[in-house]
Amino acid sequence: MRKIKIVTIGGGSSYTPELIEGFIKRRDELDISELWLVDIEEGKEKLEIVGGLAKRMVEAAGLDWKIVLTLDRQEALKGADFVTTQLRVGLLDARIRDERIPLKHGMMGQETNGAGGIFKAFRTIPVLLDIVEDMKRLCPNAWLINFANPSGMVTEAVIKYGGWKKTIGLCNVPIRYEKLCYEVEELEESSGDLFVKFAGLNHFHWHRVWDKEGNEITGRIMEKVYSPASKKVYKGMNNVSDIPFCYDQIKDLGVLPCSYHRYYYIADEMLKDELEKYEKHETRAEVVKRTEAELFELYKNPDLKEKPEQLTKRGGTYYSDAACEVIVSILNDKRKMMVVNTENRGAIADLPYDCIIEISSLVTSHGAEPLTWGKFHSNIRGMLQQQKAMEEMTIQAAITGDYGRALQAFMSNPLIKKGKAAQELLDEMLVANKKYLPQFADKIRELEGEA
Repeated sequence: MRKIKIVTIGGGSSYTPELIEGFIKRRDELDISELWLVDIEEGKEKLEIVGGLAKRMVEAAGLDWKIVLTLDRQEALKGADFVTTQLRVGLLDARIRDERIPLKHGMMGQETNGAGGIFKAFRTIPVLLDIVEDMKRLCPNAWLINFANPSGMVTEAVIKYGGWKKTIGLCNVPIRYEKLCYEVEELEESSGDLFVKFAGLNHFHWHRVWDKEGNEITGRIMEKVYSPASKKVYKGMNNVSDIPFCYDQIKDLGVLPCSYHRYYYIADEMLKDELEKYEKHETRAEVVKRTEAELFELYKNPDLKEKPEQLTKRGGTYYSDAACEVIVSILNDKRKMMVVNTENRGAIADLPYDCIIEISSLVTSHGAEPLTWGKFHSNIRGMLQQQKAMEEMTIQAAITGDYGRALQAFMSNPLIKKGKAAQELLDEMLVANKKYLPQFADKIRELEGEA
C-alpha cells in the first residue's frame, strides 16, 4: 500500500471521531502518512478538543499516523490525496435560523428541504468552489469526498461549475434504509442476502429490494413497515418525525420512499409537528446544538480514546464511515457497491445526462459507475423533475447572487408558499445570513435600506 495524505475540512466537527474510527477500522487497507484536520477561527476551540481525541484514538490503536490541526487550509491541502468536506458555514446558529425563520412564516423549516435547504446551499456552494480553486493549485490529483449538505447540490456545483470531476458526494440516509431492510427481514446485514437498489436525488430517493434468490420483496417490506396493520414500528431517521405515510399512496408508488418524503407526501402533518417543536424551542437544530455541547464535554475527557456511543444521537451517523469506505474503494479499486451522489450519465432516464443524482454505484479507482435505473412511473417522475429544476436554480443563484434566480428557486420549491409570502421569506433570510452571502451583498444592502 502506498502512503496517503488525507485532509478533512471542517475537522472540528462532532462527526470527526466517527471518521477517525472508520480509518482505524480500515488500517489494513489504508496506510495514512498524514491526516490534517482543518477548521476556521470560529471553530478553533472545537478543533483542538476533537483533534485531541483523534490523536488519542490513533495512539490507542497503535498507529503512527501524523495528525495535524490547523486553521491554514492552503497549507493543509499541499500534496493531499483525498480531501473530505464536512463543513457547516455559519455553524449551528445558521441552521437554527434556517429552521426557525420559515416556521415563523408558517412554512417548513428543515436543513436540506424547503427554504432552509436553499439557504444552506447559498452559504456552502461558494465555499466549496473556493476549496476547489485551492485544490487545482495545491493538490491537482486529489479526490474530493463531500458530505457537507445539501450534498447533491454541492456535488453538482463542484463538478459542473468548479470543473472538479474527481468528486463524490455522500449521504447517510441510504445506509440507514439498507439496514432497515435487513432488520425487517430479520437478517444479519453481514450476510449480504439482500440487494437494495436506490435512485433519485439527495434526500429525495426511492429504493427497491430483492432477496438472494432474485425475488423482488419491495412490496413485502413496504407492507411490514408502512401498513396500518403492521404490528411493529420501524424507526427511520433520528432527525425526521415518524408520522405515518398514507399507506394506499405509498403502495401505489411501487417503490420504497425515504423519510424525507414525508415533507412532500404528508406536508401538512409534518408542518404541524414542526410548528409544535418551534413553539417549544425544540426544532432539530436546537436539539442538535444541545447534543453537540454534551458531546464536546465528553470529548474533553483525557481518558476518552474511542468514539462515544452518544454520537449516534447527533444524527448523520454513518456519514463518516461511508467516506472512509469510498476512499478505500477508490484507493484499492474495490468496486464496492455504494449509494453516492455522482453524474447521471443516463442512469435515470427522466433526468439530464450531466446532472448529479443519488444512486447505487460501483466505486472504482476511476470513480463511481452508476447502475442503470431507467424511468420512474409518473407518480414520481414529475416530482423528481421539479426537484431537480429547483436544485439547478438554487445552484445558479448561489454562484451568481442573482436575486431573481433565487426567487425563482423559492417559487419552484413545493414546501414554500408562493407569491408575496415567498419573497418576504427570501428577503428576511437574506438579511439574516448577510455575513455569509457576499454574492448577494448589493441586494441585502438594498433590503436593509428599505427596512
